[in-house]
Order: sequence, then C-alpha cells, then structure tokens
Amino acid sequence: MLQIPPARIGMREDEVDTPALLVDLDAFEFNLDTMAARLAGTNVKLRAHAKTHKSPVVAHQQIARGAVGQCVQKVAEAEALAWGGVKNILISNEVVGADKLNRVAALARIATIALCADCPEHVTAIEAAARDNGVNLTVLIEIDVGMNRAGIAPGTEAAALGQLIAASPHLTFGGLQSYHGSAQHRRPLEERRIAIEGAVDATRRTVDLLRQQGIACPIVGGAGTGTFEFETASGVYNEIQAGSYCFMDVDYAKNLDASGAPVSTFKHSLFVLATVISQPRHGVAVVDAGHKAVAVDAGLPGVWQRPELTYAGASDEHGRILIAGDAPPPKVGDKLRLIPGHCDPTVDRYDWYVGIRNGRVETLWPITARGGFS
Repeated sequence: MLQIPPARIGMREDEVDTPALLVDLDAFEFNLDTMAARLAGTNVKLRAHAKTHKSPVVAHQQIARGAVGQCVQKVAEAEALAWGGVKNILISNEVVGADKLNRVAALARIATIALCADCPEHVTAIEAAARDNGVNLTVLIEIDVGMNRAGIAPGTEAAALGQLIAASPHLTFGGLQSYHGSAQHRRPLEERRIAIEGAVDATRRTVDLLRQQGIACPIVGGAGTGTFEFETASGVYNEIQAGSYCFMDVDYAKNLDASGAPVSTFKHSLFVLATVISQPRHGVAVVDAGHKAVAVDAGLPGVWQRPELTYAGASDEHGRILIAGDAPPPKVGDKLRLIPGHCDPTVDRYDWYVGIRNGRVETLWPITARGGFS
C-alpha cells in the first residue's frame, strides 16, 4: 500500500515533508536526452535498467526517447512495469522456483518477456513453465565476463547451453546477457576500458561459436552507466543496460575521465530532502535522514551545493552534519538536499518521487516496483 505523498502539486520545495525523494526534473530530463543523443546514429539500443528507478512513469519517458524496453532483476519488478504498460521487459537474472516462473509465463500474455539462464537446470524449469502455461518464453544465456557472480563460462559451455535452448519447442533463444558490473566503478578510465575489452572479447567469441552452430544472437546486452561508451563502440553489443545515468549518485560521480577529472556526462538529479531538526553544539547539525532514508552501502551522501557541510554519520533516523570552520550553521527547520551515495537502494526506501522544477512541486510519481518482494 502506497503511503500518502509527502507533497502536493504547486507546493514550494521548502514546504515538502521530509525525508522525501526529490527529482530535479530539469537535470533528469537532461540525462535522458543526453543518453538518447549518445546512442543516436549507432546500432545500439538502450534497455534501461529499472532496478534503479522502479517506476513505469520513468520507463515510459525513457522509451519515448528511443529505449527498446526495460530490464529488471526480479519478477515483482517485471510485474509492476508490465502492469504499468511497459511492453518489452528482460529479467536480466535467473528465476528459480515454479511459482515465480508461472508468474513470468503469465506476464508473457501481456508483454514481451525474456529471462536468463546459466545452466541446463534453468532451461528445464523454464521449459516446463512455458509448456504448462501454453506460452513461448525467450531465454538469454548469462555469461560471466568478469563479474564473478552468476553466469556460465563464455565460449563452448555457453554455446552448448544455447543449443539446448534453441532445441526447445516452447522456448526462443534470445541471445546473451553479458554484464561486467564490477567494471562500472573502477575509477580510472583506463581500468574501465581494459575490463570491458576482456568482456567484449569473451562475448564476441561466444557469439561467433553460436553463429557457427547456426544460432543467432538477437540480443547481446550488458553495460552500465560507468562503461556504456565502450560497449556501444564494440561492434558486439546491441543493447546497453545503463540505469543510474538518469539520477547519478555520489559513487558514480567518483569515476574519472581521460584527463583524471570526474566524469561529467550526466547530472545529479536525485536527492533526499532532509530537515535540520537539531543544532546541538558548535560545528554540528542533525537532520531527519539516516539509514532508513538514504543508502550508505556505497558511502555517505553528499550535501548539495553546501561545500561547508559534510554528512558525517547515520543512525536509523538521524544524520550528523559537520559544519566547517566558522561557516554559519544551518538553522533548525532548514531543508537540505542530500545526494545519495547509491541511488538504487535509496529509491527502494520510498513510495513517491517528488518532481521539482523552478523550486516548486510539478509532479508526483509512484514507485510501484519498490520493496523486497521477488
């Protein structure tokens, strides 16, 4: 059940109840337009990763700018998007369990749905769900290209699995899921480039082996906000799965470009609005945004456009702000924008986006795919 929105249309930003999840609409739209422009004229399509935004509203804005569809990590996310009118969804993950696979099969009646496998057992279970529900399911092979998480070895093992999928009467072979997640946050540009070169080589080799067996790869997908330019230029990938680009966060802002400066392709558009609830002593203020309001797994949040303020620690409901030197402290009741360290799990804490433009609330978007259900 969605909670009551923390704002009303037309309200000033400083009137929004806190903690609240803000989207700066100008920066957000700049990011969507920038990604669309980067891919224009290439043979690569965006399949934006909805594990970041968890909202059909955002998905439709990405699709309107040329995205082929969305990818998700969980069946519940796929359901929320499909029920919200998104028609092309890849579950870029393995789905295990008859109940979950039956849910995937049900979605195939209202949208184009694909999912991943990395072993014969997955293929057998997906085949049974497709057969029992009278549908055809598209299956991609996830290959491990350096993430060291899920994924079958690229090359001959993956090609053999492709043959198994292609031979199934109830399955369609969809291609390769080839994502190198740990490369996204390697700070020097050259380190990211080298990591993706290895992923591209492994992926190309697997595509070639499948082609030799008469099996085409309609989708070769992967990439993320930190490396998408390398996969786009590879000549191997035809879909990229960037998600965080639409919002950005403190962690991605630490990535460096070729000159050694922070990458500035996209803007920060996602913020947690917090209220100063205490100014107990010199040099310290306390806000109402702690662990329950902002994810800290990838580092503490930054304070937007207030370089004299440092978010220095979180407890459940409190954030501790340090004030540099003799800088004037924020007053009790003041509102601060916090830049999340990691946007994806921060979004998952909220039911609503509060869209801000020119200092006022322009829109409210429900975050219908949030939560721990799978």
